Amino acid sequence: MSDYLRDVSIMVVEDQEFTASLLRKMLRVLGASNVHMFTNGEDAWHYFKHNSVDLVLTDWQMAPINGIQLTQLIRKDPESPNTFAPIIMVTAFREREHVFKARDAGVTEYVIKPLSPKGLFSRLEAVIERPRRFVRVGEFFGPDRRRHHGDFKGPDRRGHGAPPPKKLDAAAAAKAKKQEMQQDEINTTFNPDDVDRVKAN
Repeated sequence: MSDYLRDVSIMVVEDQEFTASLLRKMLRVLGASNVHMFTNGEDAWHYFKHNSVDLVLTDWQMAPINGIQLTQLIRKDPESPNTFAPIIMVTAFREREHVFKARDAGVTEYVIKPLSPKGLFSRLEAVIERPRRFVRVGEFFGPDRRRHHGDFKGPDRRGHGAPPPKKLDAAAAAKAKKQEMQQDEINTTFNPDDVDRVKAN
C-alpha cells in the first residue's frame, strides 16, 4: 500500500489547515508524492487548467469558488483539460440534499468528515480500481450511476405506477432532503454496483 499512489498527480483543495494536513499525511502513507495543496477553488482551478492532474480531492465550503463550482468547471468548462478526472468530495455535509447535489454536479465519490484512513482509502480504491464510465444526459456530464446488472424495468414500485398525492410527496421529499446519511449509504448512492459486488463475494 505504501506505493499505491506513487505515480498519481493529486490536487487537494481544502481551506481548513487541520484537514489539509491530515489529508496530506494519509496520502503520503499511500505513497503519494505528487500532491498539490490549495486553500480555495479559484487557485485550484487555475492550476488544473495548466497542469496534468489525475485525481482531485476537494472540500465543499470555500470562497470564492466552492467545491461544487470547481467540480462543474472541471466537468463542463471549455478550458478544462481533463473533464474525466475523478473528483472526491471531502466534506462535513451529510444531509441527503448535499449528497445528491454533489452527485448531480459530477462528483465521483463523497467522503464525510471526520476522515478515517480506511474510509478515504476505500473511495480512492473505488475510483482507481473500479472507474465508472461517463455519460452526458441533458445538462449532466459525469460518472454513470446506473446499475449495469439487474436494473428495475417494471412499473413504478410505489404502487403499480400510481404517484402519491402531490402534497404528501412534496412533504416527504422536503423531509428526506434534511435527513443525514451514513458513509455506507453515500457509497451505495455513488456506486450502486458495489452492492451487487459485495453480495457476490
